[in-house]
Amino acid sequence: MRAFVRVTDSNWFTYLRGLSLREPVQEVNFWRPSPGRGQFRALSKGEPLLFKLRGDNVIVGGGFFERYREWPISLAWRVFGEKNGAPSLEAFRNTTSQLRSDNPQPWEDYTIGCIILAKPFFWDENDWFLQPSNWSRYIQVGKGYDLTHPIGSDLWRQTLDRLQRTRVVELASDEEQHLRNGAFRRATVRRRVGQGIFHSRVLDAYEGHCAVTRERAVPALDAAHIKPFSLTQENHLRNGLLLRADVHRLFDAGYVTVTPEYHVEVSERVRIDFNDGENYFKLHGNQILVPANPGDRPGGGYLQWHNENQFRA
Repeated sequence: MRAFVRVTDSNWFTYLRGLSLREPVQEVNFWRPSPGRGQFRALSKGEPLLFKLRGDNVIVGGGFFERYREWPISLAWRVFGEKNGAPSLEAFRNTTSQLRSDNPQPWEDYTIGCIILAKPFFWDENDWFLQPSNWSRYIQVGKGYDLTHPIGSDLWRQTLDRLQRTRVVELASDEEQHLRNGAFRRATVRRRVGQGIFHSRVLDAYEGHCAVTRERAVPALDAAHIKPFSLTQENHLRNGLLLRADVHRLFDAGYVTVTPEYHVEVSERVRIDFNDGENYFKLHGNQILVPANPGDRPGGGYLQWHNENQFRA
């Protein structure tokens, strides 16, 4: 098992630490100002990425790797908002654009790299600890560690000690003894999926296509909950559909639904209420696009709930 210690901007860390003191932060975007050369392969899903402040010799927090994606900056902001480590899209653009070599224009929706982390933790200063003993001052980005080797094991031991004391990350009680002995398992951390991770998973499952219209313009697509999050408090992929924004609004308002057999239904209320809707009625009866993996497809129970409780039949 591995961990990766990544050089971290102090402004990004300070902003998110402050945010975490005001509200629960279940996920963050540890962004790159420009796309990387291919995927971020330093970690597998569930392995820890630790924050080492630039210019300081200390580890100050971290998170658990979820996935790496390259998104337009507008989408990264829409999905993660302040969890990008900035108070506004303008501030986010200012920070990222200054670190790019191509001097993007104010209107450009340029692409950034998104290292998406679940269950981040931002420690108080008295919980910070020294960087690994073999860290070189010439490292500009980061360094990976094998958690079964002595330096990596010590790194994880100190991390785990703080996680257990601060309880900022929920650990599985039946495996805590293994962790105390220095072992690491991906399953030992319960990672509740936040809205940003939910959006990225739905986007991937549908390969960037609206399930109803096949639209592929990513900024126009939303990860929609079939049964509202307010009623479930969980972001299950099977409770999700990737929908074009206008279809999403109609779906939430009950003018459009999807049957458990994956067919689109459009309510007659669209004509009655708006004296319009011909473009939407063209979709009526169509089979939706479903993910290739059967386990990622919309759950019949969620769709049945929407048919019976949300749809304006």
